Amino acid sequence: MTERAAEVSARPRARITGIVYLLYFLTAILGQLLVSRKLVFYGEVVNLISAAVYIAVTLLFYFLFKPVNRSVSLVAALFSLAGCGLMVLNLFHLATAYSPLIFFGPYCLLIGYLIFRSTFLPRILGVLMMLAGLGWLAFLSPTVAKHLSPYIQVVGILAEGLLMLWLLVKGVNEQRWKEQAGVLSGDNG
Repeated sequence: MTERAAEVSARPRARITGIVYLLYFLTAILGQLLVSRKLVFYGEVVNLISAAVYIAVTLLFYFLFKPVNRSVSLVAALFSLAGCGLMVLNLFHLATAYSPLIFFGPYCLLIGYLIFRSTFLPRILGVLMMLAGLGWLAFLSPTVAKHLSPYIQVVGILAEGLLMLWLLVKGVNEQRWKEQAGVLSGDNG
């Protein structure tokens, strides 16, 4: 299984991840735009599609970062899937007391850690993603969010946007990804 994973070309997989990540950004922005224009039904349908696309992003990231640390990648994926689930529940007004950021903050922290530990993506992307994760968690405090909201949003959008663009344009260093995937024998984490 490990040898087979190392044989799979990582660069196209990373670029596909970037494309799906871009699709998420576009659907999320469109959903918010529709809701703000009082087209709530259409906005919520698009937001539901956006959540489904983010589930795909989550699974793609899981497989992309599995060679770095299988356990951390799995925990990150579980946080993201829980956040997506809460997002969907909120769309149907079933869990409005909770913010999905309670899950997406740790998800970004863990993805940032995995990027930082990887040898196939620039470490600065990992640092930015960890800062984004801390920022998303700061939104859970209304006082902090009130004063820092614009800065937190800029860091989060910058981090996730740069990661998406890097994956689209450059993909990953395929040789280094394969080296880490080859080390996967055993648990690696």
